[in-house]
Amino acid sequence: MIEILNPTELARARETGALVGGFLRTLRDRATVGTNLLDIDRWTRDLIADAGAQSCYVDYAPSFGRGPFGHYVCTAVNDAVLHGRPYDYTLADGDLLTLDLAVSLDGIAADSAVSFVVGDPGPEAAESHALIEATERALAAGIAAAGPGARIGDLSHAIGSVLGAAGYPINTEFGGHGIGSTMHQDPHVSNTGRPGRGYRLRPGLLLALEPWVMTDTDELVVDADGWTLRSATGCRTAHSEHTIAVTDDGAEILTLPR
Repeated sequence: MIEILNPTELARARETGALVGGFLRTLRDRATVGTNLLDIDRWTRDLIADAGAQSCYVDYAPSFGRGPFGHYVCTAVNDAVLHGRPYDYTLADGDLLTLDLAVSLDGIAADSAVSFVVGDPGPEAAESHALIEATERALAAGIAAAGPGARIGDLSHAIGSVLGAAGYPINTEFGGHGIGSTMHQDPHVSNTGRPGRGYRLRPGLLLALEPWVMTDTDELVVDADGWTLRSATGCRTAHSEHTIAVTDDGAEILTLPR
């Protein structure tokens, strides 16, 4: 299903996006050395409840997961990159943490992710910051390529060109996606691709773009929890994501905090 939002729905999408962006900023500020991942999950639950919003994750049960996710935010540490299921782990100096959050408010969802280093970055500082910076630049390139008349392949090509130039292997199993009244919709937005191919973008379309990379592999392994995806080699990872709306003259980032 591909949804095209009308102006009233787009206004609601802006509210949801700002909420998600604000939540991630709050969680990032609170996530310090000594913080437990389960505390981050509880904070997220409370933020969502206090805003009168709904979690897109807690009851999420797609074919690739093992039963309902059962938590409110994805917390991926170091070699984990996607669908990081919170567990009893205390953050330490130099941990590379990714928070990925999707929330629905008034019937419209928004999805965003941020990666950052906790505490003293330590000996892996250069590698961690290079990973994060590459995903952020790739995200910016994908957003810049979006606009009415552009094709999905144009966005994928822009994202993949940045990641590839930085020297990172690119996995195409998981990528960006359409979003609207539900969290995951068509079209799929691969993190690499050929320009001029795929669905043609229209004003009112919402997309969650999410470049992610692993230092030295494009292969994933699944944790025993049935959800958390890690690099097959144990290398570090990073993930950046924004929900955008295609407008009459470009794209608007919805998941920036106000």
